[in-house]
Amino acid sequence: MNIKDKRAARKRRHLRVRKKISGTPERPRLSVYRSLKHMYAQVIDDVNGVTLVAASTLDPQLRNQLKYGGNKEAARAVGELIAERCLEKGIEKVVFDRGGNLYHGRVKALAEGARSKGLKF
Repeated sequence: MNIKDKRAARKRRHLRVRKKISGTPERPRLSVYRSLKHMYAQVIDDVNGVTLVAASTLDPQLRNQLKYGGNKEAARAVGELIAERCLEKGIEKVVFDRGGNLYHGRVKALAEGARSKGLKF
């Protein structure tokens, strides 16, 4: 399986998941994007088409702490940061969108980090 096929398969999985879940103002969508070097997460209200909160390994808060942005430790830190920012804005419950990736490794670490700081999904 080559890179093009893997990307296309992930895209198909993501579209299949997105048919079922959508973010509302009461329960926005926590979207995760995983690149080779970094992790990105954003909380989105799909009804209004607005990003409410965002965090990534490129954030100044995390960039100085982390040695490398593409590992489980970094993903967990992003999860904790996004949860803290959500709770500051009064968002306690979200719908988790794994972005077509398997719920394993860095995606799972990000979810566990967010849950550990009090975000519910």
